[in-house]
Parts: sequence; structure tokens; C-alpha cells
Amino acid sequence: MARRDYYEVLGVSRSATEKEVRQAYRKLARKYHPDLNPNDKQAETRFKGIGEAYDVLSDAEKRQKYDRWGHDWEKIEQAQKAGAGVGFGGGGGGFGAGPSSRTSWNVGGNAVDEEALGGLFDQLFGGARGGRASRTGGARLAGEDYEHPTEVSLEEAFTGTTRLIQIQPADGQPRTIEVTIPAGVADGSRIRVAGKGGPGRNSGPPGDLFLVISIAPHQRFTRAGDDLTVAVEVPLYTAILGGEAHVPTPKGTRLALKLPADTQNGQRFRLAEQGMPRLGTSPNGSAGRGDLYAEMRVVLPSGLSDRERALFRELAELRGG
Repeated sequence: MARRDYYEVLGVSRSATEKEVRQAYRKLARKYHPDLNPNDKQAETRFKGIGEAYDVLSDAEKRQKYDRWGHDWEKIEQAQKAGAGVGFGGGGGGFGAGPSSRTSWNVGGNAVDEEALGGLFDQLFGGARGGRASRTGGARLAGEDYEHPTEVSLEEAFTGTTRLIQIQPADGQPRTIEVTIPAGVADGSRIRVAGKGGPGRNSGPPGDLFLVISIAPHQRFTRAGDDLTVAVEVPLYTAILGGEAHVPTPKGTRLALKLPADTQNGQRFRLAEQGMPRLGTSPNGSAGRGDLYAEMRVVLPSGLSDRERALFRELAELRGG
């Protein structure tokens, strides 16, 4: 069965931007993730195909080669590196018009169809297409890289965390590995776990596993880069007269913030280096952290007594209201 075009798999046009490719991948990866579709082999297959398509189309260099040579771009690249006296024609006589073409291709100046080209690859790579080594030996090929979408909470992104990830190779037994997600990861971060991808061919090195991080929305904090913003409710009297507000932090603690008199609703106060740790630094290292902004939400009093209402009327009169 012919492999589906990667652009079709992600549902994007061939002119799609990197952002559009990433958005399409996240939407589909969440929809078909095995954790959300247990025992659904069709969803599992779709999920693997989505990851494979994203791995190529999200990488500018891989995407360029795919657009030129189609699904065999890796084998063609390996053949070029291996040499073996084979030249691959470029320009107008090159490798078709894209992944969907199956006409004669130009190899070393001679027209060769897909089946013949497949035989050429078998000779170059030791019968890798059939899983057997040829009598003349084969080139060492690195294993396939895997991608795994992983959602973490803001608190986990703040402190760092671990996850048990199940890897399901196309050919082979599922395996579970523990991975470390460092403090400071952001939405869209790609965390490389070296050597945990697909097995290499002909004693080649294994591929890598890449965790594609998404941060779950938080009820209280909003994030912009390494900075955080949190809304803090303060009584009207504190806002008018000045006083102390207690600002929550992602560590679960509260910081005392001294408010000046006449604090306005929506006014923001910066708490330096109390935001997210920058990726690659310790969450406890203040020099490597963003800022926390406390945004005031002035709360009007309710259930006023007659005396309180009289005082407000008096204040209104004094202010010319």
C-alpha cells in the first residue's frame, strides 16, 4: 500500500507555515493519542503516522528533501553518502515532482522505475527493505527518531518532573521508559532523550525520542515566556489606604506585597525573579528565573450597614459626587 502524503496526513497545504504545521500536529496528536484511545489500533496507527509526518515537515531541511524526493528521501540521501559509484541526477531530470509521483526517475543518467530503484537501495543497504543483510554487507543506518506529545501542569513545568512513556515501535514490542522533564519547559518545547528511538540497522546507532511539551492551562497563573501574571484580590479599604496583599506563587507559597495608598484596580506590581525558571537552570536558582507580576483586583464591599452607607455618602459629598 502506498504511503500517504505527509501534508495530507496533517491536513495542511504544501505551502503551510511552520506554525500551521505545528498547530495541526498538536490538534491531531491529542485526538489520536493512545492514552485517549486505549485498545484502538486504528487510532494508534494514525498517531504514529502523524508523528512521522510532523518529524519531517517540522524540520526545514528534511521538509525540503521530502518535497524534492518524496518518501525515499532518506534512502536517497544515504545512497549519496555511501557513494558506490552511483550518481543521482538533479535539476529537470531529477526525482519526480513530489511524494505522489511514480514515474521513471533519473539515476546516474538512466531512467529507472520505482521497483528498480528499490532493488538499487537493497544492494546499497544490504537488503534493509526486507530486513536481511546482503552478501556484500550493508551501510550502518541510524534508527528512526520518535516523537511523543506530553502534557504537564504549570507546577510541573516550574519544578521539573518525570513521566513513564510507552514506546510502541512499528515493528517490535512496546516498551516503557522513565523520562525526566526539566524545570522551565514551555509550550512547544522539544526534549531530546538520546538513544530511546527506533533501533539502528546493520549495527547503526539507535534513534532518539523527542518529547513535545504542552502546558495545561492554569486557573490562576498566565505565562508569557518565563514571566507569570497572577490576579490578587484586595479590599477597597486596602487599595485606598495602603496595606499588605498576599501574592500566591507557583511553589504553593504566598509572598507579602506592600501596597501604596491609592492603588488602582488592575495595577501591576513586579516581583523580581519569582517567575518560571529558565530552561536548563535549577528552579531554586533565582538568577535563572523570570518575574512574577501581581495584578490587583479591587473588591468592593457588600452588605453595608446604615452607618457605612452614611459614611460613603459623606465621602461622596466631600469629593463633589
